[in-house]
Amino acid sequence: MADTEQSRASDSAAASGCDPDFDTRSPYPETADIETSNDDYATRFRGATGAWMLEMQERGVLRLLRSGSNPVLPGSTVLDIGGGHGQLAKPLCRDGYRVEVLGSAPSCRHRIRELVDTGVCAFRVGNVIELPYPDNSFDAVVAVRMLTHCDAWPQLVREMCRVSRGPVITDYPTSQSLNAIAPALFAAKKKYERNTRKWTLFRHREVLDGFAAAGYCRTGRFAQFFLPMVVHRALKCRAVSAFAERICRLLGLTRLWGTPVIIRMDPAEDRTKQDSGR
Repeated sequence: MADTEQSRASDSAAASGCDPDFDTRSPYPETADIETSNDDYATRFRGATGAWMLEMQERGVLRLLRSGSNPVLPGSTVLDIGGGHGQLAKPLCRDGYRVEVLGSAPSCRHRIRELVDTGVCAFRVGNVIELPYPDNSFDAVVAVRMLTHCDAWPQLVREMCRVSRGPVITDYPTSQSLNAIAPALFAAKKKYERNTRKWTLFRHREVLDGFAAAGYCRTGRFAQFFLPMVVHRALKCRAVSAFAERICRLLGLTRLWGTPVIIRMDPAEDRTKQDSGR
């Protein structure tokens, strides 16, 4: 990857005596992924319960990626926006996808440095709402834990759709769930979790409308949990959490009121072609 923002940022960090893995400087307006890519944020998913929550996310993303009439199979190119946390880059690379992670600062490579240093995964520094790629550059684009922390999320949506020649898979927390009371309990949540931060709750329609404006429509959906994630963290028992969520899913509660929601969005013209061919 020749003269990219990544190499220039790394050179700048080296010249200033700063280890690129810990250089959080960024000239860009949306930098939510700098925090989600650090070691402190990773502690939110430590232990058996945290691992289980990440497994649910991984299962949902991989299932949606391979679903439908246009599955994205191993060997395909995938852009992981804000994926320096490694929650998707690691399983995607493991399964044989050709992954590039875009981060807002050099430090965003810290938790995926082994993948990057061994050439398994590419990394680039860039602006998440003005992506440094031509149109239709990747077979798929993924982004988790981004929409909810991005003020300019409609622009992020447009850019994801612009650089993908296939699906876009992303997630969001919805107010159409038990999370509706979350804003009122934020102070208590922060006191317990310590490293939580404010986020945006979406109604399903506003996310779908944002993608529709970019010419994309929903073709898949996976709701992760019925109970708020803070409840599972407080329980600290993977078996109890998994059992409770299994019951909620069987009762249809998760489908109706689950959150966060992972969605697969595809170009609307592709869906129209499929429908007309039936």
